[in-house]
Amino acid sequence: MTEHPIYQKAESFIKQFYIENQFSSEACNNRLSEIKKSLSDSGSYEHTYEELEYGAKLAWRNSNRCIGRLFWNSLNVFDMRKADTEEQVKEALIQHIAYATNDGKIRSTITVFNPSETSGDPVRIFNHQLIRYAGYLQEDGRVMGDPHSVKMTEFCHALGWKGEGTDFDVLPIVIQIKGNDPYYFDVPKDLIKEVEITHPDSAAFNKLGLKWYAVPIISEMKLEIGGIEYPAAPFNGWYMETEIAARNFTDENRYNMLPNTAKAFNLSTKLQSTMWKDRAVLELCTAVMHSFKKAGVSIVDHHTASQQFELFEQREKEENRKVTGDWTWLIPPVSPASTHIFHKQYDNTWKSPNFFYQPSLLQESKTSEYTCPFMK
Repeated sequence: MTEHPIYQKAESFIKQFYIENQFSSEACNNRLSEIKKSLSDSGSYEHTYEELEYGAKLAWRNSNRCIGRLFWNSLNVFDMRKADTEEQVKEALIQHIAYATNDGKIRSTITVFNPSETSGDPVRIFNHQLIRYAGYLQEDGRVMGDPHSVKMTEFCHALGWKGEGTDFDVLPIVIQIKGNDPYYFDVPKDLIKEVEITHPDSAAFNKLGLKWYAVPIISEMKLEIGGIEYPAAPFNGWYMETEIAARNFTDENRYNMLPNTAKAFNLSTKLQSTMWKDRAVLELCTAVMHSFKKAGVSIVDHHTASQQFELFEQREKEENRKVTGDWTWLIPPVSPASTHIFHKQYDNTWKSPNFFYQPSLLQESKTSEYTCPFMK
């Protein structure tokens, strides 16, 4: 009998699951026999909750681009494979946000919906993150809000959503169930914890009116465990301060706040050699760390995160496991040479289980098909 194409991945994962959890080889062989029969009968197999939970944790442990893997085994896993209606998926996503936020004491969480089928994906999420600010393209080409969200914002408008037109409007969540028309809903405002970004030493900076949301919940990647793909599996950890300060606020194709920050601190921007950009980004990092701590929201600085990753590497070595990594993502965007990561090389082989990129639904959908009937 010809072996099913995904059996090799299933076998590799199941063996790892049973070995690392110190289950008997007999139980492992029995489980593999069940999976082989299921693949032969139906072309797929179903993970037990224990397999799903451990597989999701391994996906975090194997994530080459994540510096926060020390805490992989603390991931909270919500099994929502039975959610197959818009209301059920909506309720599960709102529950994820509430549980993960935890009034600022952020809990690493993943919510896993039904896996892919030959007929298509039972559940898909359009959003890059469950909480994300809108971006409004102006007639002069400038963007109000987050430029990264322009296409998503236009798509939401085509569905009928209207934002307030500020720099920090939270987008609705857009989902698609079994290939039906996209369905959107707003996250209740009382569940969205945001942090006002202020600086302890600059009243001028504080007038910039910056803020950011507390929890980064990635929602457009797929989770793969033992050959089974889960196209909707939003997950979160907590922020490292440079993600907000040195990327979201600093990148020219994002909020581009370095010039305004420099102005607030009276830094001359005439010559690059004055290092005004370096000084401004450090002030942004200081402001973000200060503000999150003041608000009681979990966050880590890039130096501590690098030390935590070094401890993760040591623990994996003790378990005779090789750490893979994408060096370009692991080094922090600020002072990378001050970390041990900068001076090392990493094998960038992607292991399974893992989180993988998948084609964006925004690229596959034509927004004109979902125009509000009152706008025709």
